[in-house]
Amino acid sequence: DYLDHLGMENVREHEVEITDYALTRLSQLEGIVMYGPPDPRERGGVVSFNFGDLHPHDIGTVLDHHGVAIRAGHHCTQPLMRTLGVSGTARASFYVYNTPEEVDVLVEGLEATRDFFKR
Repeated sequence: DYLDHLGMENVREHEVEITDYALTRLSQLEGIVMYGPPDPRERGGVVSFNFGDLHPHDIGTVLDHHGVAIRAGHHCTQPLMRTLGVSGTARASFYVYNTPEEVDVLVEGLEATRDFFKR
């Protein structure tokens, strides 16, 4: 009922907009590698990435301390990870309830993660 009330076209448009914002903000981080189509209309609201030489689980742990929940690991796609030549990825998901401010918190958390492991 909730999604019907919002209208699925509106839900999808928000997903595209928030994903586009996330792709733009994440791309500003030096060392970020994102996987998937760069056009947010050609993907869902999921962004898989690696960040420098940081392990995805380390990223997830530090982000958790910043109040940001992501997934980390191979996401049941081991053959894809082998093809990409990575042990895993960090994955942030966005949907109708996410805001640009929450994307900014993710980026700030990633900056804090990078700074933490620079020590």
